[in-house]
Amino acid sequence: MALAPILLVGGSGIVGRWAARLLHAAHPKVPLLLGGRDLARAREAAAENAGAEGVALNLDTADLGLGERPVSAVVVLFTDDKIAALRFAQARGVPYLSISPGIIEMGPEVAAYIHQPQAAPVVLGTEWLVGATTIPTLEFAKAFGRVHNITIGALLDEQDAAGPAANADLERQTKTMPAALTRQDGAFTWRVGDEARTSFRAVDGTDMEASTFSVYDVLGLATATGAPNVHFKLALGVSSSRRRGEPMSTEILIELAGEDHAGQPLRTRHAVVHPQGQMPLTGLGVAMLLERLLGLDGKPAVPAGLYFPYQLLEPAAYFARLQQIGGQVLTLDVL
Repeated sequence: MALAPILLVGGSGIVGRWAARLLHAAHPKVPLLLGGRDLARAREAAAENAGAEGVALNLDTADLGLGERPVSAVVVLFTDDKIAALRFAQARGVPYLSISPGIIEMGPEVAAYIHQPQAAPVVLGTEWLVGATTIPTLEFAKAFGRVHNITIGALLDEQDAAGPAANADLERQTKTMPAALTRQDGAFTWRVGDEARTSFRAVDGTDMEASTFSVYDVLGLATATGAPNVHFKLALGVSSSRRRGEPMSTEILIELAGEDHAGQPLRTRHAVVHPQGQMPLTGLGVAMLLERLLGLDGKPAVPAGLYFPYQLLEPAAYFARLQQIGGQVLTLDVL
């Protein structure tokens, strides 16, 4: 039996186009619906991929304007304040993934899941670049018997084009939301004002002014590792590659400190880098999660439940695909 189309709500944007491109490359027979309010723009995006179709959506209706048309999964690539797409997915009993709500906005999705926990798998996907931080960090953490500190530094080049929806999300999460979540000495705390100002070293060692930032990575990494100190820092500026006179890139700096399995002190510093910026990594996370949710990777489809991306994606498979699309994982220091 042929798989029903995967619905990408906001699929005509940059992330949607990347996700569609990667899904089509890996699974050319899987149909895609790229949905948005602007039908012409959706059709333009769909024309880039054989097997994709542009559709107009109406989030004010229970069927999103699709009528009885079947879908196999739903991914939302912008903030859906009405969680209309989640209710649609639950009503159809199909997997759901969102990548935009901020950490203080997760309540509506969690509440919707709690009321219908058996309806469908629900993935809270607002990790930094949809798994590009958590999956590598948890893999590096395997070298530790105990992790004391996790510090993530995300560097966005100011030339990195993100599209209007992604820019609106970043603007909302960095300027509208008044505080940023960290874990300090085992306690989850909120930093505001001057307390949220910080810095980190880029790949080339340059000190970058940054702000403490709230993404689901803080909750996930603290819970998965038990680390009492977890901090996520975001900087917008010039990436290391551009300082070398090359095109811009995106960087994720991952610093871990603790003890190895013999109880000896251990510190590591790694980086995840992509020469085309943030969007290929975001698109990869979306594509791989949809593959995993539906069992397109040859494993059983994911059962109903509430998940973070790193709980579903296997590190070896992720690293292989990351390399395939031009990403790199660098080891900077092991002390």
